[in-house]
Amino acid sequence: MEAITRMASQNVVVIFSVSSCFMCLSIKRLFYDLGVSPAVHELDQEPRGKEMEKALANLLGRRPSVPAIFIGGRLIGSIDQVMSLHLSGSLVPLLKREGALWL
Repeated sequence: MEAITRMASQNVVVIFSVSSCFMCLSIKRLFYDLGVSPAVHELDQEPRGKEMEKALANLLGRRPSVPAIFIGGRLIGSIDQVMSLHLSGSLVPLLKREGALWL
């Protein structure tokens, strides 16, 4: 859990992902298309990835635990929550407020 908290606070947008996950790829693509450069942690390539995946599942209260998105060091949730913010027009203002977007 400490590793997740530390990693989530090192960049404005942090995505915990698994490299073979289509939903993870989709959410990364969304942020790249918006002009955001998220820090991406591929759990299947991390030495403690399985432990981190379990901790994320506890935080999110569900499985699968990826993608898990943090903005401004705060857990936003998974793809459902991010897409809801995006479709409601709230994601871009949040990213601007946190300093992930300048335009």
